[in-house]
Amino acid sequence: MELTETKISSEPIYEGSFVTIARDTVRLPNGNEGQRVVIRHPGAACVLAETADGEIVFVRQWRYALGAPLLELPAGKLDAGEDPAACALRELAEETPYAAERAELIATFYTAPGFCDEKMYLYRAVNVSKTSRLQPDQDEFVETVLLTRDEVRRALKNNEIQDGKTLIALQHWLLQDAV
Repeated sequence: MELTETKISSEPIYEGSFVTIARDTVRLPNGNEGQRVVIRHPGAACVLAETADGEIVFVRQWRYALGAPLLELPAGKLDAGEDPAACALRELAEETPYAAERAELIATFYTAPGFCDEKMYLYRAVNVSKTSRLQPDQDEFVETVLLTRDEVRRALKNNEIQDGKTLIALQHWLLQDAV
């Protein structure tokens, strides 16, 4: 069965500092034309950092679109040409008082493939150490939260973690013991 949709034309709707929105006209598999609204995003990286004491490093930050704070793993968008692993380490250092020697890829996924091309890279931080310095962006206000494995499980059970990238990274982390 043919599934491919081919772009015929693209009309920019919005161009922002890191996302663009376009209305594309496409040729559908059955030969008809259709419309697709697409958000173009440079991609992002997320890092799961476990301290020497076995605690996971989270951030709690206000999410304006939701009107509420979320408990999340440190993450951020890729800068132009930036290696995703470098982005993950940069975000850990910017958002928390922790750093790591390197980052190992856990998984990749698309955040909302029905309308957005954002690819998320999930990493595990290796050799995490406390640095005692925060380097957040000027418009970023975050609180560092450390949770043990049992506290993470309890937070998941109580639906206290609602961020998709964080849920997927924690799923991989918790499953590593089961395999």
